[in-house]
Amino acid sequence: MQVLSVLWLRQMRRYLRSRSRIIGSIGQPLLFLLALGYGLGAVFERAGEIDYLEFLVPGIIMQTILFSSIFWGAIIIFDRRFGFLSELLVAPVSRLKILSGSCSGGATISLIQATTVLAISVILGFRAQSIWVYIPALVIMAILSLALTSFGAALASSVEDFQGFQAINSFVMFPLFFLSNALYPLDSAPDILRILASLNPLTYAVDGLRYVLLGASHFSIALDVAVLLATLVVATMFAVRQFNRIQI
Repeated sequence: MQVLSVLWLRQMRRYLRSRSRIIGSIGQPLLFLLALGYGLGAVFERAGEIDYLEFLVPGIIMQTILFSSIFWGAIIIFDRRFGFLSELLVAPVSRLKILSGSCSGGATISLIQATTVLAISVILGFRAQSIWVYIPALVIMAILSLALTSFGAALASSVEDFQGFQAINSFVMFPLFFLSNALYPLDSAPDILRILASLNPLTYAVDGLRYVLLGASHFSIALDVAVLLATLVVATMFAVRQFNRIQI
C-alpha cells in the first residue's frame, strides 16, 4: 500500500509543480466550449434543436479525459529514458503495484482536469438537472480516467521513443473523439457514423455522463455502464501485459 501511495504522490507533485501543464490542460477544452458551444449553438437553436452548450459539455469533459489520460503514458517513456523506471523494476516490488500506483496518479490528474472543465462549464451557463447528479458523474469520469490511463500506459510500454508514442496517440485519440457522440447527436447522424460510434467505447462514456447530468441519452444507462466497466477490465489487462514485457 505504501508503494502505491508513494507513486501516486509522485505523479501528483509533478503535476502540481508544472503551472504551464495545469493551464494548458484546460486551454483546448475551453476553446471547444467557447467556439463550438456558442458558435454552433445558434445554428442548433435556429434548427429547433436542444441547447448545444448543454449537449456539448459532457463530450468536452470526456475529451479532456481522453487526451489527458492517454498522453499521460509519456511519463513511462521519460522514466525509461532517464533510468527511473529501471530502478523501480529491479526493486523488490511487483510490477503490478508499480503500474497501479502510477496509473492511479495519472487517472487522478485526468479527473482533476475534467472536474475543472465541468466547473468552468457551470460558470459559462451549463446547468445539470440536479446538484446530486455530480456524484455519479464523478464516478463515470473516474472509471473512464482509469481505463484510458491504463490504455495509455499500455501504449507507452509498447514503444521506446516519444515520437512513436505521439504518432500512435494521434492515430488513436482523434478517431476515438471524432467518431463518438461527443460533438453531434447520433439520432441525426448518417448510418455509417452511427455504426462506428456504437463500436467506440468513448461513445458510451459520453452517453452515460449526458444521461446523468441532463437526463438525455441515446443508449440505456445500464449499457453505458456495462461497456465502461468492460473497457476498464480490458484496458487494465492490456496494460499489465505490456508493462510486464518491458525489458530492464
